[in-house]
Amino acid sequence: MNATAEGVTRSLSRVTLRGAERLTGPLLFLRTRVGIALGDEVTLRGDDGELRHGQVLELDGDLCVIQVYEGTASLTLDGTLVELGAGAYRLGVSAQMLGRVLDGRGEPIDGGPPIVPVHSRRVDGEAINPAARANPSDFIETGISAIDLLASLVRGQKLPIFTGAGLPANELAARVATDARVRGEGRFATIFAALGITHREADFFRDAFESSGVLDRVALFLNLADDPAMERLLTPRCALTLGEHLAFDMGMEVLVIITDITNYGEALRELATAREEMPGRRGYPGYLYTDLAMLFERAGRVRDRAGSLTVVPIVTMPEDDITHPIPDLTGYITEGQIVLARDLHGQGVFPPIDALPCLSRVMNAGIGEAKTRPEHRAVADQLYALYARGRELRNLVAVIGEAALSESEQRILAFAARFERELVHQAGQRRSLDESFAVAWRLLGSIPRDELVRLPTAVLDQHWRSTGEAP
Repeated sequence: MNATAEGVTRSLSRVTLRGAERLTGPLLFLRTRVGIALGDEVTLRGDDGELRHGQVLELDGDLCVIQVYEGTASLTLDGTLVELGAGAYRLGVSAQMLGRVLDGRGEPIDGGPPIVPVHSRRVDGEAINPAARANPSDFIETGISAIDLLASLVRGQKLPIFTGAGLPANELAARVATDARVRGEGRFATIFAALGITHREADFFRDAFESSGVLDRVALFLNLADDPAMERLLTPRCALTLGEHLAFDMGMEVLVIITDITNYGEALRELATAREEMPGRRGYPGYLYTDLAMLFERAGRVRDRAGSLTVVPIVTMPEDDITHPIPDLTGYITEGQIVLARDLHGQGVFPPIDALPCLSRVMNAGIGEAKTRPEHRAVADQLYALYARGRELRNLVAVIGEAALSESEQRILAFAARFERELVHQAGQRRSLDESFAVAWRLLGSIPRDELVRLPTAVLDQHWRSTGEAP
């Protein structure tokens, strides 16, 4: 049984219609010729009086497709009231949102006072003019040695963390959110968007931010696993909208952490299935790349304007498959990756960062010109070279045994083990950049000076000291 929109009621620029043509999963179809545009906000009420929210997803002649965030369960074709004409979906933003816990649509859920917005911004964002976009620059100190030394995070960058099921990505994300700092006088804020997480995980993030003493500079957006799946498409956009306000209106250095992009992709696939679209790779819609780019490309800096927006998305790789469409496309859009390793996690290393596949393509812009330490690039290259050689020797030892290695090779093999145990592993400790360099030079001191071929003589003269430690 189908019904068409009827009983039209007009109020200024808004129009209320009763009835829908079809209900499918999270989608409501109706026919109307009133003034309406793609992306417009919609409110709905069913026979039960419950208020729901939606967004115009598609227009085809007089056919309007509305995405209902709370789903269409219990709605009826004849009894649904649809209010149109509210304009594009907007979020009221304010610095008062820092220190607050918000739901997936940006409404407070922490029992605190209402937030008084100073601006109303479209959640789909406004693209940065390419001519006005400045290159990412300046270092963000995360307190994680493997990131700060080897794959540095830079203001205005988008740097994902690739993880697998069961690995401590949430713990790492919370550590970065609470420990990250900018060098210099810039005001720093963190926005944390959690998509499709459990109540236990939500409690963990709340407790982590409260116990760290930095909650006053963190805004936490929570979309729980039992919240509407379609809301997961809105939550990161709300978080980024607040980030743009703080960065480009208030001149702050803003870090946005989004976990988990895989849950976002699953919600997008659910929506595409409801729309009966032709599936792409593994059932994901063909526009997955474009949709992810619309999120990640909101990161950046603007010429001659203070502030920056840096994005760190967490991506769970299904079955640890880095070629899965979501991590694969994320890697194309972003500027590097941090990769967590299951074998390091099994050894009790935290954070279990596998240094070799990690990369920050704009690292040089963040550490160059003495923005950190002059020897930063050379030290990173030398650590990479020794650790990569040590990993190769592990494979060789599995074939010929360690006794067949030369003395130099045994030193490098031992260096690889110490690199994981002493530099990558930090447990609950935050390290400043100077402390990370101290650990690095202690490790390099176990290698003879003439074997450190990637370090300039001047750097060795200034910093290298033999530790006299046995391999």
